[in-house]
Amino acid sequence: MTTRIRGADLAPRHFKWHVDGKVATITLNRPERKNPLTFEAYAELRDTFRQLAFATDIKVVVLTGAEGNFSSGGDVNEIIGPLVKLKREGKMGELLAFTKMTGDVVRAMRACPQPILAAIDGVCAGAGAILAMASDIRIGTSRSKVAFLFTRVGLSGADMGACAMLPRLIGHGRAAELLYTGRFMSSDEAERWGFFTKVTAPDALDDEVRSQSHSLAAGPTFAHAMTKRALHQEWGMGIDEAIENEAEVQAMCMATEDFARAYEAFVAKQSPVFEGD
Repeated sequence: MTTRIRGADLAPRHFKWHVDGKVATITLNRPERKNPLTFEAYAELRDTFRQLAFATDIKVVVLTGAEGNFSSGGDVNEIIGPLVKLKREGKMGELLAFTKMTGDVVRAMRACPQPILAAIDGVCAGAGAILAMASDIRIGTSRSKVAFLFTRVGLSGADMGACAMLPRLIGHGRAAELLYTGRFMSSDEAERWGFFTKVTAPDALDDEVRSQSHSLAAGPTFAHAMTKRALHQEWGMGIDEAIENEAEVQAMCMATEDFARAYEAFVAKQSPVFEGD
């Protein structure tokens, strides 16, 4: 028997969680330090995105940061310092356990059936940039700046799937330059290169995100989930395999009541009201 949960029943402790109708908002909430991540926040993000697969009342997830910044990445004192200590103690197994756990956050985001919309203001760096990258839609502001700054702390740009995902978003050469240098990408670059789908004024971000998220939430739930799954799965497929996959996906969508509702609404010259079945 499949377990169903309500979005309002989720109660994470390491970030803010708010449900408005069919839209859930995750807010990274350590604004005094530009919303860095801790070990506990990583784990809770992973678990929350996994649980969302069973929260059928939630149709869209918004991921954002508090008070003018998205996220500065892993907390220097609470994550980087302890990892250096593990290195000095020769505890490679624990280092690998951490990197696998952070990668599981991205896996959970990509497996989460709801579209994830990242609302990005201010600093979006390190693991924060990864969370933005792993989202489905990214909206920035004129003061947003994004950096995959792992090489600045002596690490590889290959972190949490960046070397696989970022080139697909902005192109191989641009991704390579950002991952090698760790420099900040301006909001203008991010929009021109396709990382941001849109850039707004900072004071317009909330309204834009609210409009887009609620518009998506009013759409056909099953069809959105199938679109997200196909976008993810078909990265590793050839064209013929992808066409076959999409034939199966579309046939399943045609078996939904939402498909029939859309046709009936069209015939009646009305807008369809999707119910997610």
